[in-house]
Amino acid sequence: MHSTASDGALSPTELVERAANASIHYLALTDHDTLAGLQEAAVAAAARDIHFIPGIELTCLWGRRSLHLLGLGIDPAYPGWQAYEARLVELREARAAKIATRLVGKRAPADILERARLQAGAGQIGRPHFARALLQAGVVSSENEAFDRYLGQGKVGDVKAEWPSIEEAMGIVQASGGKAILAHPTKYKLTFSRLRLLLADLQQKGIDGFEVAYPGISPDQIGLLMRVANTLDLLVSSGSDFHDPKHHWTGLGRFPRVETPRHIIHRIHAGA
Repeated sequence: MHSTASDGALSPTELVERAANASIHYLALTDHDTLAGLQEAAVAAAARDIHFIPGIELTCLWGRRSLHLLGLGIDPAYPGWQAYEARLVELREARAAKIATRLVGKRAPADILERARLQAGAGQIGRPHFARALLQAGVVSSENEAFDRYLGQGKVGDVKAEWPSIEEAMGIVQASGGKAILAHPTKYKLTFSRLRLLLADLQQKGIDGFEVAYPGISPDQIGLLMRVANTLDLLVSSGSDFHDPKHHWTGLGRFPRVETPRHIIHRIHAGA
């Protein structure tokens, strides 16, 4: 799940409160490229008797392709995180400036960067904040339109950054005691043959597993991914990828059910 520490709509405390009201017992906060919301979420979860899983969703590169790596069960106090997180802040700030420059050239107001910063608040700035800024400025009629016309893959606001390699991302996650899990593997616009090659390569690099159940994935895709997990002997995970109560395609704690001893929740439940 995501909070206002990155591109979510709810503060960590609000997120935990909603989770408790929805009878959720295990909650992982995995904000994009930041640990800023973990302490607040951990305190709120302890008060509501929720098993809190500190996490992060790291942007990284496999060759020239941008991927998202989940770190689940990390230790936020691990000394290496401070420098790694500072590096990501610099990359996101430089990327935001490039996005703003491109958007200004496509009808966006000259102060679109400042508007996006206001949307981000104290959190990491990202494309969803630009989408809200474009909506507020009247350039688009919805956040979906902002992505369809300006911010989605291949659009003018789809600015690439020199993110850390996936080897670096896996290294910091595992060094801090966490499990390195590839997020939403079917969302990278890869053929399934290419996706199998990606997962096999990541297994050779030492990844712990990958997500198999999340909003938008089909039962057939889950079946194919489970076969790959069995072949490669990798863990699997599930997640709602929750960002905002207004997003109808994902609900708090809602995702396809997958029953397998490979599921990481069994390790978490056993304290392994």
